[in-house]
Amino acid sequence: MIRYLILLAAMIAVPEIAQAQQFPSNFLNAPVDGSVAAWIIRTFGLLTILSVAPGILIMVTSFPRFVIAFSILRSGMGLSTTPSNMILTSLALFMTFYVMTPTMDQAWREGVRPLLDNQLSEADAAQRIAEPFRTFMTRNTRDKDLKLFVDLANERGQTPVVEGKVDYRVLVPAFMLSEIRRGFEIGFLIILPFLVIDMIVSTITMAMGMMMLPPTSISLPFKILFFVLIDGWNLLVGSLVRSFS
Repeated sequence: MIRYLILLAAMIAVPEIAQAQQFPSNFLNAPVDGSVAAWIIRTFGLLTILSVAPGILIMVTSFPRFVIAFSILRSGMGLSTTPSNMILTSLALFMTFYVMTPTMDQAWREGVRPLLDNQLSEADAAQRIAEPFRTFMTRNTRDKDLKLFVDLANERGQTPVVEGKVDYRVLVPAFMLSEIRRGFEIGFLIILPFLVIDMIVSTITMAMGMMMLPPTSISLPFKILFFVLIDGWNLLVGSLVRSFS
């Protein structure tokens, strides 16, 4: 089931599908050649993906690392609502599409387009569309996290590795765990300079006897100025993109 959902996710996410002139006009029309079962499965899967797309986006893409790093950045600067959640989420979303473009393009060429052209069956297309995502997740999953879920699957009597390939029930949670860990690692490096600024400002205000003045109200402008002077957004986004294999 997860393979079919990944297939349909790529069908929606690939930019080429958004072009109306390339999308088959009869994709949602009931066929007249007797292949009603395939049409029902395809339509049901397409409608299902519209409701579970956010979950798939979190499970098999680079989205968690981006959104965690951006959230920690905002918290470290002491800004509770700026940038807003919508801006941070939108930026993380478009950066995810940027990072995942090679994977989605490969999935489109090898699985989605042949499926829409009726050159492959749904099962074969799902298997082909899943391989680029499997490769991406494998490259960005720590061996320690993968081993953890493989061992847990073995303890439950499951078979996590089939024909040299790790099952998605094992690979996806291991990938998510690795992404969350890397997001916190990057967040620590981001928040460290702001912590130093807070400590310096707090020490100065205490030495001057300004007990009633919150140090954060003074350090906030300096943190924003520091982040702007070093071109922080450029450095952060560039580092996040380069952190993916």
